[in-house]
Amino acid sequence: MIQLKIITSTTREGRKGIFVANWITEYVQNDKDFEVQLLDLAEINLPFMDEPNHPSLGEYVHQHTKEWSKTIASADAFIIVLGEYNFGYPAPIKNALDYLHKEWKYKPVALVSYGGISGGLRSTQMLKQVLTSLGMMPIVEQVALPFFAEKINEEGKFISDDRIHRAADKMLEELKKWSRALKSLRD
Repeated sequence: MIQLKIITSTTREGRKGIFVANWITEYVQNDKDFEVQLLDLAEINLPFMDEPNHPSLGEYVHQHTKEWSKTIASADAFIIVLGEYNFGYPAPIKNALDYLHKEWKYKPVALVSYGGISGGLRSTQMLKQVLTSLGMMPIVEQVALPFFAEKINEEGKFISDDRIHRAADKMLEELKKWSRALKSLRD
């Protein structure tokens, strides 16, 4: 069973990306190959990076970092639900990534991006530089959701369609392949 962590990228009050995160979490739960956990950065509430030692040393001082490290180390793969702020990625996801180093290494990451006309693709391209610097493998297949807010109903539920399902299925199949292929490097 692949341990999959789905990570949100925004923390602001009134955010809508959480609806997308809830949708992809529910969608993946239907796949028997994954054990999935949603990591909502708003709930985790990591402060702005406050560790005195470089993350590559793994010498964490603060309890919140130790807990974050344990959670991320237990993962085989990730999906980042990525918003786009001013043509770039949101600060909370960068902060969450920067807290750790070895815990990310040799793990595949898929992106479910959302936004206006670009569907978050600009932030995706920017974040891939950070992900590869951490030794992660960003997979090509992703779900991009332009004008995503139009697909959120009055109850706050993201309503997907066949096109989105096909993209998600392709992304998940690739995530499985990469997770299995990189397992020997993680062991």
